[in-house]
Amino acid sequence: MLGVDSLVPTPFGSFISAAHAVVGRPLTPGSVAGVARRTTRRVIRRSSIYAATLPAGCTKMSINGAVVWRCGGIYYQPYGGRYVVVYVD
Repeated sequence: MLGVDSLVPTPFGSFISAAHAVVGRPLTPGSVAGVARRTTRRVIRRSSIYAATLPAGCTKMSINGAVVWRCGGIYYQPYGGRYVVVYVD
C-alpha cells in the first residue's frame, strides 16, 4: 500500500505515485548496459563474397572502429589479403 509521502502532486491537482528508476539496471537509459546495447546494434556482418581488388571510386571509412571501403552502395572489408563484402546493419 502506498503511503501519503510517496505520492507526488500533478499540475492538474491529482496525485500519482512517484516512479523509481534505478540507475545501473539494464533497462534504464543511463546505465552502462543500456548504452552498450544501443551502440552495438549497428553491426558489420561478413558475407561469403570475396574480391581480389576493389572497384574504382571507393572511399575509406570507419564504422564502430572497423575500417571498411564503400563502393557505391556496397561495403568491403580487408580480410586475408583480399576484400570481403560486408553488410552494415
